[in-house]
Formats: sequence, C-alpha cells, structure tokens
Amino acid sequence: MATKPPAGDPAQDAPRIAPPGRAAAGLPAIGHTLRIAQQQMGLARTARTLLKVNQKDGFDCPGCAWPEGDKRHTAEFCENGAKAVAEEATLRRVTPEFFAAHPLADLERRSGYWLGQQGRITEPMLLPEGGDRYEPVTWERAFAIIAEELAALGSPDEALFYTSGRTSNEAAFLFQLFAREFGTNNLPDCSNMCHESSGSALNETIGIGKGSVSLEDLHQAELIIVAGQNPGTNHPRMLSALERAKSAGAKIISVNPLPEAGMERFKNPQTPLGMLRGTALNDLFLQIRIGGDQALFRLLNKLVIETDGATDEEFIREHTHGYEDLAAAAAQTDWDETLTATGLTRPEIESALAMILASKRTIVCWAMGLTQHKHSVATIREVVNLLLLRGDIGRPGAGVCPVRGHSNVQGDRTMGIFERPAPAFLDALDREFGITSPRRHGFDVVRSIEALRDGEAKVLFAMGGNFVGATPDTAVTEAAIRRASLTVHVSTKLNRSHAVTGRRALILPTLGRTDKDVQGAGRQFVTVEDSMGMVHASRGNLAPASPHLLSEPAIVARLARAVLGASSATPWEEFERDYGIIRDRISRVVPGFEDFNARAARPGGFRLPHAPRDERRFPTKTGKANFTAAPVEYPRVPAGRLLLQTLRSHDQYNTTIYGLDDRYRGITGGRRVVMVNPLDAAELGLVDGAYTDIVGEWKDGVERRAPGFRIVHYPTARGCAAAYYPETNVLVPLDSTADTSNTPASKSVVVRFEPA
Repeated sequence: MATKPPAGDPAQDAPRIAPPGRAAAGLPAIGHTLRIAQQQMGLARTARTLLKVNQKDGFDCPGCAWPEGDKRHTAEFCENGAKAVAEEATLRRVTPEFFAAHPLADLERRSGYWLGQQGRITEPMLLPEGGDRYEPVTWERAFAIIAEELAALGSPDEALFYTSGRTSNEAAFLFQLFAREFGTNNLPDCSNMCHESSGSALNETIGIGKGSVSLEDLHQAELIIVAGQNPGTNHPRMLSALERAKSAGAKIISVNPLPEAGMERFKNPQTPLGMLRGTALNDLFLQIRIGGDQALFRLLNKLVIETDGATDEEFIREHTHGYEDLAAAAAQTDWDETLTATGLTRPEIESALAMILASKRTIVCWAMGLTQHKHSVATIREVVNLLLLRGDIGRPGAGVCPVRGHSNVQGDRTMGIFERPAPAFLDALDREFGITSPRRHGFDVVRSIEALRDGEAKVLFAMGGNFVGATPDTAVTEAAIRRASLTVHVSTKLNRSHAVTGRRALILPTLGRTDKDVQGAGRQFVTVEDSMGMVHASRGNLAPASPHLLSEPAIVARLARAVLGASSATPWEEFERDYGIIRDRISRVVPGFEDFNARAARPGGFRLPHAPRDERRFPTKTGKANFTAAPVEYPRVPAGRLLLQTLRSHDQYNTTIYGLDDRYRGITGGRRVVMVNPLDAAELGLVDGAYTDIVGEWKDGVERRAPGFRIVHYPTARGCAAAYYPETNVLVPLDSTADTSNTPASKSVVVRFEPA
C-alpha cells in the first residue's frame, strides 16, 4: 500500500558516515527499488508500471537517455529509473487544497526533497500579483494571462522559452515552432548546462554534435575509457553494457577524481551469479585531479604520435585535417607539467598508453566531469584527437560516446530546441509552415538569467524541468527570476522553481511518460531519441493523475492559439488532435525523419543517420575530421584552497531528490556534506565530523557561501573536494563558464573553508 508524503522536512543535521561501497547494484538495489516503488505506488501498481518501462510496447523511462538493445529484459530498468517512474506514477496528489494550506513563503522554505515527495499536481494554479499563495485557475484563463503578458512585451526577445530534456520530440518540435512563429530564438535548454560542451567540440571536429557509437559498438570494443562519469549512479544500465564488453575481452580505464563503486564491481541483478559475485569492471583507475583531463589526453596523444606504427596513417591522410598542427603542439608537451596537472604518476599514464596501443577498437565515454570546466570544449577536442590518431571513428567497436543525462535531451536538440539554430533548419521550417523565423541568435541558459537580471527579459515559460534548482549562482538566479513579470512552469510535480517566481506565476500540470494520452483522434504516443541516436515510441499505460491534466503537445497547441490567434496558419488544433500529423510535418523538416510515422510504429524504432559513423564522411567546414591543437589548460588553485566539484548523490536524478542517502559513498541521512581527502583535511585543519561553511572564490570578489556542511574524510584526489548540487549551486558564479559552449563550470569551483 502506498504511503503518505512526509508532513515535515526531515532533519539533515547529523548524517551518518560509513566506508564507501565497493560494488554497485545487486540485492541492495532490488530491495531499495521495491521499497521506494511500494511507498509511492503500492504493490499492484508497481508491477503494472515497472513491467512496461523501456519495453517496445511500453513507455520510455523518464530518467536517463541510455539506450536499450533489441532484446529486452522483463525488468528493463535500473534502480534510479524505477525511482523516477515511481515518483511520476505515485498515488500522492497535490490538490488546490494543498496550495490553500501552504502559502508561497512556506513552499520557499521547504527542501527540494519535501516538495517532490508531495505528489502529482492535479490542476492549473495561478499565483496572482501580490498574492501569498497559489489558487486554482481554468486552462482558458491561464492561456489568456500568458497571451496578455506576451502581447505587452516590447519585443518577442523579452520572452524566454526553456525546455527540459524530458520533453518529447513532438512537444519540442511544436514548442520551437511556436517560439519562432512568435518571433524569437530564445530557446535555452538543459543541454546548455550539461553536454553543450560536447556538442560544440564534436560539431567542430567530426561535423555532428552527437556520439558516434551504438550499444553494439560497446559490446565489440577492445578498450573503453570512461572519463568524468559515474555510471553506477547516473546511468546504471550502462554497467550491463560494460559487463558484456568485459565478458568479450574488453579492457576498461576509468578516469575520475573519485573512486566510484559502479566502476569497481557490478553485481548484475538480472542474474543469480551477478548478484552474488559480480564483475570487476576497472582494469585501470586513473584518479585524476579535477580539470586535468586535457593535459592527460594531450600527453597520451604525444606518446601515440611518437610510437612507431601507432597512428592510422591512411585514415589520417584520407579523412583528417590539421594533423601537423596537433603534432607540433603535442611535441611541446611536458611530462612534469602533466603530472602536476593530473596528479597521476608516470607508471599510471604509461599503463594507460599500453592499453591504448594494444586496442584496435577504442571508445571514449564521458559526462559532466569533462563538460563543466572553462576548458571543457578543448578537453573533448583532445579526446577526439586520440580517436582520430588511431582511426577509431567510423569503424565498429570504436568512437565517441558522450553519455547524455535526461531521457530526450538529445531529441529536443534534434527537433530544433537551440538558441543558435542552423540556417538550413530555419529555411526548412519556413518552407514547411510559410513563416519567417528570426535569424538572430537567442539566449542560452546563462544569458537568459543575465537578461532577467538586467531587465532584458520579462517572461519565462519553462517546458518541464527545475530552472531555479538546476542553474548556477543561486542568489543571482533567484533575484533575476523575481524581476520577471510572469513565470510559467509546465510540470508534473512541485520543485524549487514553483516557490521562486515572477510577479505572477502559473503552474500548468501535464501528463507524464507513464500516463495514457487520449486526444480527439484516439490514443496517442510520443517519441524520444536516446543517447545513441535511436528514435522510438513511448506509450503510457496508467490513467492520468487527474482529469484536469493536458499533454505537453496540447499545452503548446493551445498556447499558440491563444497567443498567435488568427494570424497563424499553422494547424494547431489538428496537432493537438493527432500527433501523427506533427510527425508528418517533422518528416519534411528534420533530416533523417523521412516516413517518420511508419518507422516510429515499428517495435524498437529506428536509428538516425550519422555520417562519420556510417560513411566516414565528416560534414565540417574542411570536409574532413579536424584535429585541434588548443593550449593545454588546467585549474590553478591558491594555497589553502581546494577545487570543488558539484555532483549527484545516489538518491538523486538531476535536481530531483528521491532520498537523503548516498549508499555507494557510505553517506546516510543527509546531503549537506563535503568530501575532502584526509591529507588535505589534515593540512587545512578540517576535522572529520566537524561543520564548516564552504566559501567560493571568484575574480568578482563576491562572497558565495554554502553554510553548515559536515566534513567527511573521503578518498578524493588530492587538492579536490566534492559536494552535492543543487545545495552547492550557490557557489558557482554565473560568469564562470566554459569557453565556446558557455556551460557553467560547476566542476571547477575554488573554495575555502570557514568554521560554521
């Protein structure tokens, strides 16, 4: 039987600490999954729901974007995916009576955990100007308010249209179409805060901002390098792919400032032997200092170039450009500086080199540990350099593998959610719909916050997500949001963004992935694109949480009709009635989606074309894959300071907090902890169990403080510390971003410690 939500916020002032785990998944994961699911859904609903997750006739997990193989397990989900499903399919409800009992001031003081535990929002809600709490509003009035606010703007560019990575392809396509028909490219999205650096680097080097490998490639690889990624918590189903690769003889190198249980040993809950013994995954663990990855890969590239017969000369000659520049830059690489930048030893780097040279098929996987630094784009380019030197793009079992987070974040970008769209995309959109899209670039997430702060933007409309909780420089962001005339959030559940608002605010409750979607033409499905370019259908199987919910496509269609009115010739009513009509129009705008409806109806979906992978054709400015030779950078940290990375706990997905434990790191009952190497702690006088304020240091001289964190002595890399976001987002300066991509540098925060 499902349980009631917590009445009050649980105390987090005395977290319990145990040694870190040495294995991931297994029986504890099964037990935790079933407990959370039962609390949220009850036993019968748990079985009915979880058995449809990631199935060909079911719904796509609302968690991560890891792909499924053609053959599916009966239980095709991981622990954190089950938590995501349970929280969406919960029997708990947030009704108008809840809002009447909880004024805005009360919601603002609550933790993200408490807000999320309250359940599904059941009706549209309005916070009127000057009001102290949300009150019910009709859908018609809600859309009229939005139309009034948008009509009052001095320019369409004073509106911001944010997209979360959970949004379906159909809803995302309509959302960007509406924004451009309205007259703006202000389409910031969650990619701006995570893999924007990957897209920037890959577009320049190989001509497409997506990974080049499939699940089958991982199974065939001889060497897999996992850099700046923690699959055990963030993409647990990836562990099964790594296990299968290991069973076929692959070697695995993990590059990370923290030892992670999932990379040490995976206890596969799908097999009895896996649960009992598990599989050791790491062959080599390189415990790198935060931000030292570019230096590491540059030295490896130098060593590959200097090794006779180690480069694929034919591939370099036929398919690449810029080799001489890289070779000249690599020749200047210094061993001592690299050891300083990385914190590694010479034998460790030489061991990595030997494994690279022994492999004929290498894949490099990465995530936020590489993408959220000032020099992230240059770092990822250096990763590509290594693969190009070895000819490891466009061959089976080899390539680039940026592991995306949210379940359709890649698909949203494919559908046109981008503030800097390609002219060819806009041309196709305009031809199809008879509109004139704006060509000036819009605002990304960081520029959107600056625009709100500076009065350049006045309306924020968020299609899902938790904009306030996900963004950097919390005090600056929240002050900027409060300057808006209207904030609108399309949501399934409560989060921090509903408590920090503009002068007026709307919450528009929507269907989730688990919900049946019935429109005028009958039952509908939506589609998503996974991290490896597979597009497939998603069909919910549960009755909606309330009869007052609208689907995301329906919300966009009705919004467009209210705002654009008779001036729009776009068939918005037809789009709401039948999503197949949306897919027909997508097929004529977005390359690779020809015959979209028929291909989406096939069990398992279809793979999008990828020229570098499929043809060794590189659609770059040079017509070839580009080597690059950026100067090597790494963070310099003053004496008495540490370099902090923000990260997730195991009971967390992005900003959604499922619980207060981080089982694999041995932390229970609290999130306000900071992990510090014992040797650094001794030098700085940081006693294990004591409480400290973490104070960020940045060139603007502004004090950014995260108070009351318990010090945990932990085996981090020397000179480095780690703490959970969103609690430590307050320490990340808004203008501390990656070159080129403008992604917040949340993994490179210089901090000092002061007694709490």
